[in-house]
Amino acid sequence: MNQPLAPPNLRWDIFCHVIDNFGDLGVCWRLCLNLAQRGQSVRLWLDDASALVWMAPNGAPNVQVLSWTTPFDAHGATPGDVLVEAFGCDIAPEFIAAYASSIKARGQDLGSCQDLGSCQKCLWINLEYLTAERFAARCHTLPSPMMHGPGQGLSKHFFYPGFTPDTGGLLREADLLPRQARFDRATWLAQQGIPWQGQRLVSLFCYEPAGLPALLQALATDAEPTLLLVTAGRASAAVRQAFHDEIGLQTLCSQGEKLFISYLPTLPQTDFDHLLWACDINLVRGEDSLVRALWADRPFIWQIYPQHDDAHHAKLQAFLDWLQAPPSLRQAYAVWNGLPTADSTAPSPALVSAPLLASWQPTFTQARQRLLAQTDLTSQLLDFVAKTN
Repeated sequence: MNQPLAPPNLRWDIFCHVIDNFGDLGVCWRLCLNLAQRGQSVRLWLDDASALVWMAPNGAPNVQVLSWTTPFDAHGATPGDVLVEAFGCDIAPEFIAAYASSIKARGQDLGSCQDLGSCQKCLWINLEYLTAERFAARCHTLPSPMMHGPGQGLSKHFFYPGFTPDTGGLLREADLLPRQARFDRATWLAQQGIPWQGQRLVSLFCYEPAGLPALLQALATDAEPTLLLVTAGRASAAVRQAFHDEIGLQTLCSQGEKLFISYLPTLPQTDFDHLLWACDINLVRGEDSLVRALWADRPFIWQIYPQHDDAHHAKLQAFLDWLQAPPSLRQAYAVWNGLPTADSTAPSPALVSAPLLASWQPTFTQARQRLLAQTDLTSQLLDFVAKTN
């Protein structure tokens, strides 16, 4: 892999609007850590930093968290070298104006160029959402000249994370593989106070999936005992609601003694990774946990974030195509996500059947190997910035 060409230390300003479910924040915090570990100085501007209390309780060296307020308060900070707007959020116009002024102060006149698209190679990046759809490769690193507003004369670039070498790659820490090699799940589970006695381990991090009641029913009647590790928040609420709504499920669970449930507290990002490494199958949601599930090298079912216009259907199919998912895995994804094309007669035990998990494992292992052969997102960002600077 090519090593990034970036100078030893740049100052990064990353702006994140926390919309829902902490996924945007999770991605941005991991990016900040990756950059800081590679000698960069990072300021993370957030309109809601409350989740960092449990997501990253110890903070990180060279990462400063600042409040993104309306009206904007710069907290005395001047713009750094690189601006990153995460997932299409609009950086505060006051900060953009200050950034443009700082470029002028360095002797670069934004108004003297005839071609706005090439007149100023500023380091302003729009970090997009992750998708396996083909447009990600087509649009990756394309410039977007600013024709008006406080950034007029500047040009920002789209940066698309992705699953193929012609995209921006995925976030991956330099020490990921050594940490995984040292991981001992029995020790970690004991440290978390999780009463594991050799049962099949299933993690649940979800919204309110259509297939949840049927999954719980299948686990409670399966021959193999299961310990279901339910993450805090919407997943825990969804499980409790399913037991409340489904007549007989509570009785079935208690009588069969095949399904045991542990409701977990909120987990720091490192322990969320450990949860995925510990389980036999992971049920995950959103963008950050999808990437972490890929690195875990375990079978997983992804609940994609639902969109009102059903645009997530095409996005999910594109991911399954890249994954080279076999028909049984595609069916499981469809049932879990409530896709209208799913075979309504397909049994939800497909999500947990031991023979089926074994048949899926090579698909996930091969996908992970393909990704490990590609350059990670942070390295690509550093390389792109170095070439653009």
